[in-house]
Parts: sequence; structure tokens; C-alpha cells
Amino acid sequence: MNSECLLKTRGLNAWYGAAQILFDVELEVGRGEVVALMGRNGAGKSTTLKAIMGMVPRRSGAIEFLGQGIAQAQPHEVARRGLGYVPEDRRIFTDLTVLENLSVGRQLARQFPDGSPAPEWTPQKLFKLFPNLGEMQDRPGGRMSGGEQQMLTVARTLMGNPLLVLLDEPSEGVAPVIVEQMADMILELKRQGVSILLSEQNLHFAQWVSDRAYVLEKGQIRHQASMEALVADEETRRNYLSL
Repeated sequence: MNSECLLKTRGLNAWYGAAQILFDVELEVGRGEVVALMGRNGAGKSTTLKAIMGMVPRRSGAIEFLGQGIAQAQPHEVARRGLGYVPEDRRIFTDLTVLENLSVGRQLARQFPDGSPAPEWTPQKLFKLFPNLGEMQDRPGGRMSGGEQQMLTVARTLMGNPLLVLLDEPSEGVAPVIVEQMADMILELKRQGVSILLSEQNLHFAQWVSDRAYVLEKGQIRHQASMEALVADEETRRNYLSL
């Protein structure tokens, strides 16, 4: 792992009502690193991202971002510190245009802990990353395809100039050309030093973009390895990733 750790969880537990979903989840994400949370449906991948962001009703354990505890912080406070979140269900403003959606996400420029500047995003830079959005700047979000809405959700999050992005199921239910653009976007963010923790079932997509992987089953981390090692580990893939 990159020696500069941006995000760390220790003993992270989460509940929905009386049902415990996560059990002592421990993970780390370094600067400029892409880390995949792998597992079958219901393994706890999305809940892990939501728990980090402060979006589950009840959680316990330690969560550190940029060396500071955020386990008691509200989602908007976490976002202001530079942690971006892209939900699986998109949640764009359907009555607003692409440009208006982007303006909603705008935050000030940021620095990494060592003082170096983080990437600062503008609509023009994002249209280079997502050419489809550049061709529909004045289109209302409600008149976009699911894949286009997914791109807009990512772009809106990037307008907050995050140091680390929590990305939930980016390849789920979108056309192959959109999946390819998502992969290009993740690799470009990585080149610029931004970290990504992504929830993903698609091993091919995760292999394409990720450095390391944690494998979840029933809310527990069962395995962790480099992405290369996980792909080569047939037993782990069969036990925890196969349908």
C-alpha cells in the first residue's frame, strides 16, 4: 500500500435496525491508490461505503480520514473534508441541467496532507473526461440515460475536488461504452493522485482499474490481496466471488 494512508477503518460495525450488517471491518486506502471492495450481492460492500460516509443509522468503530477521526461526523461534514461519495442509485437533480447539477457540487480547492495541491475540477475539465456530458450541457438530468446519469453523478462529486472518492458499483447496469469511460476516469484520477475505494462485483472491471482488493462475505473481510494475486487465486474467487 502507498505509505501515505488517507483512509483507515478499524473495528467498523454497522446496523440497520436490529440487524448487524458489518462486523469489525478493517481497511486502508493510500494516496493515489484504487482499492476494490469485492463480494457477492448482500456481502456488505455498499454498506461499508455508507458507514464510512456516515449514512447508516448506527455504526461503531474507528474511521480516520486524513489522520482525523470522522466516526462521529455527519455526511456533509465528511464531504467538506474532501471525501467524495458516488451512490449506486445516482440521485441527480432531474429538473436541473447538466451544468446546473455540476454547479451544485462545487467546493473550494484542496491540498493533500503534505501541502501539494489536489486536482481542481471545472466543468470544462470534466467534459474532457466525459465527452458525452459536454454534448448535453443544457439537457435536464431527467432526460438522460442511466449511464449518462451515472457519469453526471461522478462528475458532480468531482466538482467537490475530493482527495478520495467512494464509488459504489460504477459498472452496474450501464452500457459497455460507459463502463470503458468509467475505467478511463478512474485511471485518470489515480494518475492525478486521487484515491478511490470502489464497491464492485465485476472482477474484470476491478482488475482493470484496481491495485488491491478486500473481499467481503456476510459483512466480514475474508481476504485481502493485490488485485493481481486475487485474480490468480482460483479458490478465493470460487468461494467468495462466484455466483
